[in-house]
This record gives sequence, structure tokens and C-alpha cells, in this order.
Amino acid sequence: MAEEPVYAPDQLKPGNRKWARIGALGTAVILLLMLWGNHEGNTEDIWLIGTALLLVGAVVADVVLRRNGLKPNDQ
Repeated sequence: MAEEPVYAPDQLKPGNRKWARIGALGTAVILLLMLWGNHEGNTEDIWLIGTALLLVGAVVADVVLRRNGLKPNDQ
């Protein structure tokens, strides 16, 4: 007997892609605004900028993959 993966009902329900993109970009903006804070050194700056770029890159990659048909639109 083949074993099928077990899913919770919420795993199969698609999320709202528009709100996910807005949330990711909003978080990136908040991270960049945190550059003006009460900290010394550049280590924190590098992590904040890197994380913001990672979020923006994920949104851009998602848009490009969906536009080119390499990622299904139902998820």
C-alpha cells in the first residue's frame, strides 16, 4: 500500500498573495528604517540591509516565476 502524505486543511488552502507581497515589502522597509537607531558599528547595518534585500529578492523571484509560468498560480 502506498503511503500518501497527510495534510492539515489549512495547508491546502491558498493564501492571499497580494497581502503576502505587501507584508514582505513592508517588513523590508521597516528593516531599512531601523538603520537609524541606537547602535554602534556596521554589523547590524549589514544584517538589516541583507535581510531586506533577501525579502525583496523573494518577492521579485515570485513575480518573475509566476509571470513565466514556472510556478503555479493556485498556490
